[in-house]
Amino acid sequence: MSKRKRNSAPIKDQITVGEQELITYQSLFSSEESKSKKAKNNFIGKLLKINAWQIILTSLLYIVQAAPVYIMPICSANIINIVTEAIKTGNMDGVYLQLGINLGVLAISILQNVPTTILRYGIVSKLIRKISASIKCMLVRKLQLLSITYHKNMQKGKVQSKFIKDTEAIDTFITNLFQSLIPNIISVIVATIISLYTSWMVSLFFVVIIPINVTLMVFCRKKLRMAARDYRVKTEIMSARLNTMMVMMPITKSHGLQQVEINDLDHTITDLAGSGIKMDRRIANFGAWVWVINVLLKSICFVFCAYLALKGIIGVGEIVLFESMFSQISNSVTALVNCLPIFTTGMESVRSVAEIMHATDVEKDYGKPLSPCFEGNIRFENVFYKYPDTTEYAVDNLSFEAKKGECIAFVGASGSGKSTVMNLLIGFMEVTAGKIFIDEKPLSEYKLTQYRSHISVVPQSSILFPGTIKENITYGLAHITDEQINKAVEMANITEFMPLLPKGLDTDVGELGDKLSGGQRQRITIARALVRNPRILILDEATSALDNISELHVQKAISNSIAGRTTFIVAHRLSTIRDADKIVVMDKGKCVEFGTYEELMAKKGKFYQLKQLSEMETNSAGVEIE
Repeated sequence: MSKRKRNSAPIKDQITVGEQELITYQSLFSSEESKSKKAKNNFIGKLLKINAWQIILTSLLYIVQAAPVYIMPICSANIINIVTEAIKTGNMDGVYLQLGINLGVLAISILQNVPTTILRYGIVSKLIRKISASIKCMLVRKLQLLSITYHKNMQKGKVQSKFIKDTEAIDTFITNLFQSLIPNIISVIVATIISLYTSWMVSLFFVVIIPINVTLMVFCRKKLRMAARDYRVKTEIMSARLNTMMVMMPITKSHGLQQVEINDLDHTITDLAGSGIKMDRRIANFGAWVWVINVLLKSICFVFCAYLALKGIIGVGEIVLFESMFSQISNSVTALVNCLPIFTTGMESVRSVAEIMHATDVEKDYGKPLSPCFEGNIRFENVFYKYPDTTEYAVDNLSFEAKKGECIAFVGASGSGKSTVMNLLIGFMEVTAGKIFIDEKPLSEYKLTQYRSHISVVPQSSILFPGTIKENITYGLAHITDEQINKAVEMANITEFMPLLPKGLDTDVGELGDKLSGGQRQRITIARALVRNPRILILDEATSALDNISELHVQKAISNSIAGRTTFIVAHRLSTIRDADKIVVMDKGKCVEFGTYEELMAKKGKFYQLKQLSEMETNSAGVEIE
């Protein structure tokens, strides 16, 4: 089965996330200005508000589920007091009945725990998984909306770290919120109410534990947050560095630089480990102080209750009751305080994910769809483009026209603006000034996703994913016939190496297509472009990375593919564009020459010079081969 095919979970376990829910959960990462004029993200408050009714329901279920924890100390205190009184007075009337009633109440509270636990955990689990899925789906949508420029500037390793590690930390944070924070707050409230009802004097002693723990939490919170942020940033650095190492592996090995990479990664990993140790140490110190304070207060409370019993202020059974209630409050407060490191790490991950969610460099995919009779006429009118944070124009006052079915070639030295023009045509970037017209309407008025469905691009570096050749060709197409596939395969000249494939089109290409040669990979990329039957075909230096024999096969595939389509070719080897209808010669973002191959050669200008240099490179390569 293809690695790109989704395995469906059993229907009863499926989590479906609607678009409206994604919009709702997107608000979790929006910041609001506080009274101090600082942007604050009240993630927890918004999360509780969105899921208010589920939280109320599960809170009520938790009270019922945890009833034995509260009822057992009450029944134990009653039984001790009944037995103590009977021994003291010698009166056994009704003693066994009272013991039976307490036992019955205790048994019922214990038995109901099974169904209420299953019901509550079922609701909570579904809620947690849905929130988790919504955040991940929302992040995927945002990444798809962000521009190509953003993705080029953001290291892939950092994005992967945010998507995998940070969303996992948010999952843990949300799980602890629903499974620990809310239940423990309820436990503190219930135990305090029971204690107040029994003896307000002892209950006042209980109140001391809360402010002490809160003070400790406030004191340690800032240091924990700083440690969590440092650890998160260094994790992203390591992820990015590891991703770079994997990409550079062939270069590293071919130059014998393995030890350099090992030393570099060792330093990064050691730095991350040191940051982790610092964070763990602060968490350990925090947890130790919480435990010591709460156990000390619990011991003092126990002795205090014993003193009150000796004075006759409370019964002997109340010692057990108050000791249990204090333990419940103490354990719950300890659990709440111990959640602080998890919440600190979780909120740092929320801020990390919010960096992507707040990114404004998104594609503006709005406007009207193309006409059903889309022709593919293209016109650039005084187009300028300047990359962010630069002063010079990458495209400077470019104007040209490509009519339906024409082939327009772009040539020029590296950095002359050829690929930038293609990115503008695809809509990856918006023009700084001027306009691009598609069938005499500005590109900005069209819906990009619908417009791009009529475009196919063959990049310089063939991009394949793990799977079969057929799956790579039909990527993203749900309904495609064998006839369409075979036609694209033939046009892309894949039939030339088909006899060499052990399973034909079902042959696995390997990781990034590494089981195939460069020419074979490029022809698969061309077949992927052609199977969509595009009106506009863009070939961005599709043969520049190939040897002469591979180039010959790929060039044949290109010649087969351009007929009847508006085609744009960014050429490195000028011999490949002899049959182009028009050639645009680029230099420093400007069109310095425009015409047919013969016209430009006759001028003996910039194109003629480039052609001479290209022939010298070809002849030089030929000498080297010999």
